[in-house]
Amino acid sequence: MTNCIHDHAEWGPGDQLGAGNRLTAESTLAALAMAKTGRVVDLSHVIENGAPRIEPNQTPYLITSSATSRNTLRYRAGLGATNEVGANLERMELTMHVGTHIDALGHFTIGDRMYGGYSADQTVGDWGLANLGVEQIPPIITRGVCLDLSDLDGGDPLPAGRAITADDVRRHCDGRSIELRPGDAVFINTGWGRLFMTDNATYVSGEPGIEEGAAHWLTEQGVLAIGADNMAVEVLPGTRHPEIMMPVHQHCLVEAGVYLVENLVLDELIAAGADAFCLVMLPVKFKGATGCPVRPVAIL
Repeated sequence: MTNCIHDHAEWGPGDQLGAGNRLTAESTLAALAMAKTGRVVDLSHVIENGAPRIEPNQTPYLITSSATSRNTLRYRAGLGATNEVGANLERMELTMHVGTHIDALGHFTIGDRMYGGYSADQTVGDWGLANLGVEQIPPIITRGVCLDLSDLDGGDPLPAGRAITADDVRRHCDGRSIELRPGDAVFINTGWGRLFMTDNATYVSGEPGIEEGAAHWLTEQGVLAIGADNMAVEVLPGTRHPEIMMPVHQHCLVEAGVYLVENLVLDELIAAGADAFCLVMLPVKFKGATGCPVRPVAIL
Protein backbone atom coordinates (compact mmCIF):
# COMPACT_ATOMS: atom_id res chain seq x y z
CA MET A 1 0.00 0.00 0.00
CA THR A 2 1.04 3.59 -0.55
CA ASN A 3 0.17 6.26 1.96
CA CYS A 4 -2.42 8.78 0.85
CA ILE A 5 -0.93 12.27 0.78
CA HIS A 6 -3.10 14.87 2.56
CA ASP A 7 -5.16 12.11 4.18
CA HIS A 8 -7.67 13.90 6.43
CA ALA A 9 -8.96 10.73 8.08
CA GLU A 10 -8.24 9.80 11.68
CA TRP A 11 -7.88 6.06 11.52
CA GLY A 12 -4.64 5.40 9.67
CA PRO A 13 -3.45 3.12 6.87
CA GLY A 14 -5.40 -0.06 6.32
CA ASP A 15 -8.70 1.24 7.72
CA GLN A 16 -11.81 0.42 5.65
CA LEU A 17 -14.61 1.89 7.77
CA GLY A 18 -13.75 5.55 7.42
CA ALA A 19 -16.29 7.72 9.20
CA GLY A 20 -18.20 4.53 10.00
CA ASN A 21 -15.81 4.34 12.96
CA ARG A 22 -17.90 7.11 14.53
CA LEU A 23 -20.93 4.85 14.89
CA THR A 24 -21.16 3.51 18.44
CA ALA A 25 -23.76 1.87 20.64
CA GLU A 26 -24.16 5.21 22.40
CA SER A 27 -24.74 7.14 19.16
CA THR A 28 -27.26 4.53 18.02
CA LEU A 29 -29.26 4.78 21.24
CA ALA A 30 -29.15 8.57 21.09
CA ALA A 31 -30.49 8.52 17.53
CA LEU A 32 -33.29 6.09 18.40
CA ALA A 33 -34.30 8.34 21.29
CA MET A 34 -35.02 11.10 18.77
CA ALA A 35 -38.05 9.21 17.43
CA LYS A 36 -41.12 10.67 19.17
CA THR A 37 -44.17 10.09 16.95
CA GLY A 38 -43.21 6.93 15.06
CA ARG A 39 -43.83 8.61 11.70
CA VAL A 40 -41.58 7.12 9.01
CA VAL A 41 -40.49 9.29 6.07
CA ASP A 42 -39.04 7.50 3.05
CA LEU A 43 -36.10 9.43 1.59
CA SER A 44 -35.58 7.32 -1.53
CA HIS A 45 -36.75 7.16 -5.13
CA VAL A 46 -38.26 4.13 -6.80
CA ILE A 47 -35.62 2.33 -8.87
CA GLU A 48 -37.15 1.88 -12.28
CA ASN A 49 -36.45 1.75 -15.97
CA GLY A 50 -35.87 5.27 -17.27
CA ALA A 51 -34.30 6.63 -14.07
CA PRO A 52 -31.82 9.42 -14.83
CA ARG A 53 -28.25 8.27 -15.41
CA ILE A 54 -25.00 9.57 -16.85
CA GLU A 55 -23.81 7.83 -19.99
CA PRO A 56 -21.63 5.91 -20.65
CA ASN A 57 -20.59 5.26 -17.03
CA GLN A 58 -24.03 4.26 -15.82
CA THR A 59 -25.97 1.54 -17.60
CA PRO A 60 -29.77 1.39 -17.58
CA TYR A 61 -31.80 -0.52 -15.02
CA LEU A 62 -33.20 -3.66 -16.66
CA ILE A 63 -35.52 -6.29 -15.20
CA THR A 64 -36.66 -9.48 -16.91
CA SER A 65 -38.65 -12.47 -15.67
CA SER A 66 -36.43 -15.50 -15.25
CA ALA A 67 -39.35 -17.65 -14.10
CA THR A 68 -43.10 -17.07 -14.21
CA SER A 69 -45.98 -18.66 -12.37
CA ARG A 70 -47.35 -19.97 -15.67
CA ASN A 71 -44.15 -21.86 -16.46
CA THR A 72 -43.47 -23.06 -12.93
CA LEU A 73 -47.05 -24.33 -12.58
CA ARG A 74 -46.42 -26.64 -15.52
CA TYR A 75 -42.96 -27.59 -14.28
CA ARG A 76 -44.10 -28.53 -10.77
CA ALA A 77 -47.19 -30.30 -12.09
CA GLY A 78 -44.79 -32.43 -14.09
CA LEU A 79 -43.02 -33.30 -10.84
CA GLY A 80 -46.32 -34.43 -9.33
CA ALA A 81 -47.50 -31.27 -7.52
CA THR A 82 -51.30 -31.14 -7.13
CA ASN A 83 -51.69 -27.74 -5.44
CA GLU A 84 -51.17 -25.48 -8.48
CA VAL A 85 -47.99 -23.97 -7.05
CA GLY A 86 -46.52 -21.18 -9.14
CA ALA A 87 -43.63 -18.83 -8.48
CA ASN A 88 -42.28 -15.67 -10.08
CA LEU A 89 -38.60 -14.77 -10.18
CA GLU A 90 -36.65 -12.08 -11.97
CA ARG A 91 -33.18 -11.16 -13.07
CA MET A 92 -31.93 -7.57 -12.86
CA GLU A 93 -29.06 -5.64 -14.40
CA LEU A 94 -28.16 -2.29 -12.88
CA THR A 95 -25.34 -0.03 -11.92
CA MET A 96 -24.98 0.23 -8.15
CA HIS A 97 -25.23 4.00 -8.60
CA VAL A 98 -28.84 4.08 -9.81
CA GLY A 99 -31.57 5.92 -7.93
CA THR A 100 -30.98 6.74 -4.27
CA HIS A 101 -27.61 5.18 -3.41
CA ILE A 102 -24.55 5.39 -1.21
CA ASP A 103 -20.96 5.65 -2.45
CA ALA A 104 -18.46 3.26 -0.91
CA LEU A 105 -15.02 4.62 -0.07
CA GLY A 106 -13.54 2.68 -2.99
CA HIS A 107 -15.64 4.57 -5.53
CA PHE A 108 -13.02 7.27 -6.19
CA THR A 109 -9.25 7.62 -6.35
CA ILE A 110 -6.68 10.39 -6.43
CA GLY A 111 -4.44 8.95 -9.11
CA ASP A 112 -3.52 5.52 -7.78
CA ARG A 113 -4.31 6.50 -4.19
CA MET A 114 -7.41 5.36 -2.35
CA TYR A 115 -8.77 5.83 1.14
CA GLY A 116 -6.77 4.16 3.90
CA GLY A 117 -3.54 4.17 1.92
CA TYR A 118 -4.72 1.50 -0.51
CA SER A 119 -3.42 1.38 -4.06
CA ALA A 120 -5.94 1.33 -6.90
CA ASP A 121 -3.61 -0.92 -8.88
CA GLN A 122 -3.78 -3.51 -6.09
CA THR A 123 -7.42 -2.96 -5.08
CA VAL A 124 -9.44 -2.56 -8.29
CA GLY A 125 -9.80 -5.76 -10.30
CA ASP A 126 -11.98 -7.44 -12.89
CA TRP A 127 -14.25 -8.77 -10.14
CA GLY A 128 -14.73 -5.58 -8.16
CA LEU A 129 -12.85 -4.10 -5.23
CA ALA A 130 -10.56 -6.21 -3.07
CA ASN A 131 -10.84 -3.52 -0.37
CA LEU A 132 -13.14 -0.58 0.42
CA GLY A 133 -16.23 -2.18 -1.11
CA VAL A 134 -19.75 -1.33 -0.01
CA GLU A 135 -19.82 -4.43 2.19
CA GLN A 136 -17.47 -2.56 4.53
CA ILE A 137 -20.09 0.13 5.31
CA PRO A 138 -21.78 -0.71 8.62
CA PRO A 139 -25.53 -0.53 9.24
CA ILE A 140 -26.28 3.16 9.81
CA ILE A 141 -28.57 4.27 12.62
CA THR A 142 -27.57 7.79 13.53
CA ARG A 143 -28.69 11.38 13.83
CA GLY A 144 -29.71 12.78 10.48
CA VAL A 145 -29.69 16.51 9.76
CA CYS A 146 -31.56 18.10 6.86
CA LEU A 147 -30.40 21.47 5.55
CA ASP A 148 -32.86 23.10 3.14
CA LEU A 149 -30.65 25.40 1.08
CA SER A 150 -32.95 25.58 -1.94
CA ASP A 151 -33.93 29.19 -1.19
CA LEU A 152 -30.43 30.63 -0.88
CA ASP A 153 -31.09 33.01 -3.77
CA GLY A 154 -34.37 34.41 -2.49
CA GLY A 155 -36.72 31.55 -3.13
CA ASP A 156 -35.98 30.89 -6.79
CA PRO A 157 -34.78 27.37 -7.66
CA LEU A 158 -31.00 27.14 -7.58
CA PRO A 159 -29.56 26.76 -11.09
CA ALA A 160 -27.02 24.21 -12.27
CA GLY A 161 -23.52 25.37 -11.39
CA ARG A 162 -24.68 27.27 -8.29
CA ALA A 163 -22.02 26.48 -5.68
CA ILE A 164 -23.12 26.10 -2.07
CA THR A 165 -20.23 27.43 0.01
CA ALA A 166 -19.05 26.75 3.53
CA ASP A 167 -20.40 30.17 4.50
CA ASP A 168 -23.81 29.27 3.06
CA VAL A 169 -23.92 26.12 5.17
CA ARG A 170 -22.66 27.81 8.34
CA ARG A 171 -25.15 30.68 8.06
CA HIS A 172 -28.05 28.27 7.54
CA CYS A 173 -27.03 26.21 10.56
CA ASP A 174 -26.68 29.36 12.68
CA GLY A 175 -30.04 30.69 11.51
CA ARG A 176 -31.80 27.44 12.39
CA SER A 177 -29.77 26.84 15.58
CA ILE A 178 -28.50 23.56 14.15
CA GLU A 179 -25.34 22.22 15.76
CA LEU A 180 -23.62 19.52 13.75
CA ARG A 181 -22.19 16.65 15.78
CA PRO A 182 -19.65 13.92 15.04
CA GLY A 183 -21.39 10.98 13.41
CA ASP A 184 -24.21 13.03 11.86
CA ALA A 185 -25.44 12.27 8.36
CA VAL A 186 -26.03 15.67 6.74
CA PHE A 187 -28.55 15.78 3.90
CA ILE A 188 -28.72 18.93 1.76
CA ASN A 189 -31.80 19.95 -0.19
CA THR A 190 -30.93 22.01 -3.28
CA GLY A 191 -34.34 21.81 -4.97
CA TRP A 192 -32.79 19.95 -7.90
CA GLY A 193 -34.60 16.76 -6.94
CA ARG A 194 -37.83 18.13 -8.43
CA LEU A 195 -36.41 17.23 -11.86
CA PHE A 196 -35.88 13.53 -11.10
CA MET A 197 -38.10 11.58 -13.55
CA THR A 198 -39.80 14.81 -14.63
CA ASP A 199 -36.95 16.30 -16.69
CA ASN A 200 -34.11 13.79 -16.69
CA ALA A 201 -32.15 15.57 -19.41
CA THR A 202 -31.87 18.71 -17.29
CA TYR A 203 -31.31 16.68 -14.12
CA VAL A 204 -28.13 15.08 -15.50
CA SER A 205 -26.90 18.18 -17.36
CA GLY A 206 -25.52 19.79 -14.18
CA GLU A 207 -26.66 20.69 -10.68
CA PRO A 208 -26.38 23.05 -7.74
CA GLY A 209 -24.38 21.50 -4.93
CA ILE A 210 -21.64 21.96 -2.37
CA GLU A 211 -18.21 23.10 -3.46
CA GLU A 212 -14.92 21.88 -2.06
CA GLY A 213 -14.76 24.40 0.77
CA ALA A 214 -18.17 23.36 2.07
CA ALA A 215 -17.13 19.70 1.87
CA HIS A 216 -14.02 20.43 3.93
CA TRP A 217 -16.05 22.34 6.52
CA LEU A 218 -18.54 19.48 6.86
CA THR A 219 -15.89 16.79 7.19
CA GLU A 220 -14.13 18.94 9.80
CA GLN A 221 -17.33 18.70 11.88
CA GLY A 222 -16.84 14.93 11.98
CA VAL A 223 -19.88 13.99 9.91
CA LEU A 224 -20.49 10.38 8.91
CA ALA A 225 -22.03 11.08 5.50
CA ILE A 226 -23.10 13.92 3.22
CA GLY A 227 -26.10 13.51 0.94
CA ALA A 228 -28.19 15.61 -1.40
CA ASP A 229 -31.25 15.59 -3.65
CA ASN A 230 -29.05 15.59 -6.76
CA MET A 231 -26.94 13.04 -8.60
CA ALA A 232 -23.47 13.90 -7.26
CA VAL A 233 -23.82 16.00 -4.06
CA GLU A 234 -21.27 18.46 -5.45
CA VAL A 235 -21.82 21.40 -7.76
CA LEU A 236 -21.65 20.59 -11.48
CA PRO A 237 -20.02 22.00 -13.44
CA GLY A 238 -17.35 22.75 -10.86
CA THR A 239 -16.48 26.34 -10.09
CA ARG A 240 -12.88 26.48 -8.89
CA HIS A 241 -11.18 25.64 -12.18
CA PRO A 242 -12.79 23.86 -15.13
CA GLU A 243 -9.90 21.40 -15.22
CA ILE A 244 -10.51 20.33 -11.58
CA MET A 245 -13.27 17.72 -11.72
CA MET A 246 -15.16 16.04 -8.86
CA PRO A 247 -13.01 17.44 -6.02
CA VAL A 248 -15.75 16.87 -3.42
CA HIS A 249 -15.79 13.15 -4.20
CA GLN A 250 -12.02 13.01 -3.96
CA HIS A 251 -11.92 14.84 -0.65
CA CYS A 252 -14.82 13.06 1.05
CA LEU A 253 -14.20 9.51 -0.12
CA VAL A 254 -10.42 9.37 -0.52
CA GLU A 255 -9.11 11.88 2.00
CA ALA A 256 -11.75 12.03 4.75
CA GLY A 257 -13.44 8.62 4.55
CA VAL A 258 -16.90 10.22 4.54
CA TYR A 259 -19.70 8.50 2.61
CA LEU A 260 -21.78 10.26 -0.04
CA VAL A 261 -25.52 9.62 -0.56
CA GLU A 262 -27.05 10.75 -3.85
CA ASN A 263 -30.53 11.24 -5.36
CA LEU A 264 -32.30 11.69 -2.04
CA VAL A 265 -35.98 12.64 -1.69
CA LEU A 266 -36.25 15.35 0.97
CA ASP A 267 -39.51 17.22 0.28
CA GLU A 268 -41.65 15.42 2.87
CA LEU A 269 -38.96 15.76 5.51
CA ILE A 270 -38.72 19.50 4.88
CA ALA A 271 -42.50 19.89 4.94
CA ALA A 272 -42.49 18.21 8.36
CA GLY A 273 -40.00 20.81 9.61
CA ALA A 274 -37.57 18.10 10.70
CA ASP A 275 -34.12 19.66 10.90
CA ALA A 276 -32.84 16.64 12.87
CA PHE A 277 -34.19 13.11 13.01
CA CYS A 278 -33.39 9.46 13.59
CA LEU A 279 -31.91 8.07 10.36
CA VAL A 280 -31.91 4.39 9.48
CA MET A 281 -29.98 3.38 6.36
CA LEU A 282 -28.78 -0.17 5.71
CA PRO A 283 -26.41 -0.64 2.75
CA VAL A 284 -26.65 -4.07 1.12
CA LYS A 285 -23.39 -6.02 1.36
CA PHE A 286 -22.57 -6.52 -2.34
CA LYS A 287 -19.02 -7.87 -2.17
CA GLY A 288 -16.57 -5.59 -3.96
CA ALA A 289 -19.16 -3.06 -5.16
CA THR A 290 -18.37 0.66 -5.28
CA GLY A 291 -21.79 1.56 -3.86
CA CYS A 292 -25.36 0.28 -3.71
CA PRO A 293 -28.96 1.47 -3.82
CA VAL A 294 -30.27 2.30 -0.34
CA ARG A 295 -33.61 3.11 1.22
CA PRO A 296 -32.88 5.65 3.95
CA VAL A 297 -35.78 6.48 6.25
CA ALA A 298 -36.27 9.22 8.80
CA ILE A 299 -38.16 8.21 11.95
CA LEU A 300 -39.75 11.29 13.51
